[in-house]
Amino acid sequence: MKLALIGYGAMGRLVETLAKDAGHEVGAVITSREVSDGAGSLAEGLRGHDAAIDFTVAGAVPLNVEACVAAGVPLVEGTTGWGAQLDAVRQAVERGGGALIYGANFSVGVNLFYRLVAHAAELFGAFDYEPFIEEAHHSRKRDAPSGTALRLREIVGAGRAREVPVASTRAGHIPGTHRVGFDGPADQIVLTHAARSREGFASGALVAAEWIQGRRGVYEFSETLDEILKSREP
Repeated sequence: MKLALIGYGAMGRLVETLAKDAGHEVGAVITSREVSDGAGSLAEGLRGHDAAIDFTVAGAVPLNVEACVAAGVPLVEGTTGWGAQLDAVRQAVERGGGALIYGANFSVGVNLFYRLVAHAAELFGAFDYEPFIEEAHHSRKRDAPSGTALRLREIVGAGRAREVPVASTRAGHIPGTHRVGFDGPADQIVLTHAARSREGFASGALVAAEWIQGRRGVYEFSETLDEILKSREP
């Protein structure tokens, strides 16, 4: 694939490294300076690419989506914290015949973790256990709770009368840790996903870029995981 990277922070650089290692071409690296020129100028720099991967900031997502739709380039949206704008983004993609795959977390491990948590929530929901969520990230992460924690709250809270509490920590260089606990009168069970590095997020974004080729519409990464995994079977 010929890829365009929107954003060139730690995640953008890691995606570039993994993409080249996998034999993909990085045709454009778009920084905040190019984005500030507007959607039309950004679209010109995107044309001719097979996919764009965006790890920037929440406020830039609508413009980046607009540019990708105008350029006819599928977008892998790895930025979090823009959920309130999802309906408007979806309408823009569908109106322009574009393609977007987004996710609170592109780590395949995290998305499998979602499924384990969903099953655990179903089991413990039948008994006197109260769920809780704890998440920790590096001090530079801007959104709190994390998008992953909010997705976990949706999963665990389905069918419950009370909202599941989420505690957030921002400190040091923590790459990302999420804990889902079920606390009962006699014991406590905790499920944990701990990221050792950001590589899982970057490799998942590349998997998503491969999967969205030839598709139109808006997709959530975790909802496509079965098909994605099946496509990668030997």
